[in-house]
Amino acid sequence: MSETTRGPEDEVVRICQELIRIDSSNYGDGRADESEAAAYVVGMLREVGLEPVVVESAPGRPSVFARLTGADPSLPALCVHGHLDVVPANAADWQVDPFGGIERDGCIWGRGAVDMKGMNAMILATVRHLVRTGTIPPRDLVIGFFADEEAGGELGSHYVVDNHPEIFAGVGEAISEVGGYSVTLTGADGAPTRAYLLQTAEKGILWLRLTAHGRAGHGSVPNDENPIVRLAEAIARIDAHEWPREFIPSVQELLDGLSRITGIPYAGDLEPLLAQLGGAAGFVRGTLRDTANVTMLQAGYKHNVIPQDASASLDARFLPGHDETVLKSLHELAGDYVDIEILHQDIALQSPFSGSLVEAIAEALAAEDPGAEVLPYCLSGGTDNKALSKLGITGYGFAPLQLPADLDFAPMFHGIDERVPVESLRFGARVLHRLLRSY
Repeated sequence: MSETTRGPEDEVVRICQELIRIDSSNYGDGRADESEAAAYVVGMLREVGLEPVVVESAPGRPSVFARLTGADPSLPALCVHGHLDVVPANAADWQVDPFGGIERDGCIWGRGAVDMKGMNAMILATVRHLVRTGTIPPRDLVIGFFADEEAGGELGSHYVVDNHPEIFAGVGEAISEVGGYSVTLTGADGAPTRAYLLQTAEKGILWLRLTAHGRAGHGSVPNDENPIVRLAEAIARIDAHEWPREFIPSVQELLDGLSRITGIPYAGDLEPLLAQLGGAAGFVRGTLRDTANVTMLQAGYKHNVIPQDASASLDARFLPGHDETVLKSLHELAGDYVDIEILHQDIALQSPFSGSLVEAIAEALAAEDPGAEVLPYCLSGGTDNKALSKLGITGYGFAPLQLPADLDFAPMFHGIDERVPVESLRFGARVLHRLLRSY
């Protein structure tokens, strides 16, 4: 088979495996290095004649970009982007080497298979095929691979947008991760219906440090100003707080679509409807209201010493327009003896579930999976689309994967034994190729 007759699906699996074998773990405390992964991407792009641009925000923190010229320069360009870093993996917890990229039980296993070296492989395979075959897309395509997404993108997408906005000249829309995968629903007639979740919104981020202050002293002496107790009381109040439920447009449209397909009403209890989504229900539950979860604790230095301070890390996610009210509520819940420091803050996003790009996405999916539905949803986490929005770029999450009905896929994001089916990767490469060659 010649290079021009091979499709993107013919090399996407190999590329995914090779990317997984590059350990690009981001520990979120400055310990990260995407240079080997970036060099791999550069090599794959140069191999087909592209000359990528590399932007390094700090030593070992490169992002990679390439532009394909389209047939009509008057059309807004489309940015297709991924991130090179992954969250860490403890090998002892896994059934396989998390950086082995092995194929087992019809899946590619490893850290990043889902988030998001699988999508990176789809992008690379598709772009390489477009260039090898001389296919000119209708509009300019800006291809990007960012560093540092797993730590908020300060050394990745935000750095590039702030310091090199010219890379995105003319870009109007973007697609990236955490959308486009399928869920299998039980239709109102009892028949299975596949629906693809297109990410059209994402919550904002508040990463906070709570620090309680008190009086240091001997561990044997009663102390009514113990900062650990004050911190624990603040954490208990925050954890017990019931944030008001609110359906933003993407959530409302998702629930309406699910109810239409399944015939399950949701006037009161949402759980019967959400249960149709399997593991993806967790993402949706996280978008019904604002949330705040404690993720780390730091206090004390000796068993018989009451410390002067105690701190906790808090991951708060807010719905669009709720940033100020969430922060105000957290200050009130924390109380008088606890300070709140903002370590990282980023915006919430909302994009319309309409327009020519959404229509083109639906058409590309329908061509490979006739009869499937496309539904919008809001992501409880965040993506590099937040940074691109500062340039007026409308972002969507679309990493297309047709998944087996019995695969509990969504919990694999940052999870143990992360894996993606081989046939899902091949499907995704075909869909992405259809989209980029026609839109």
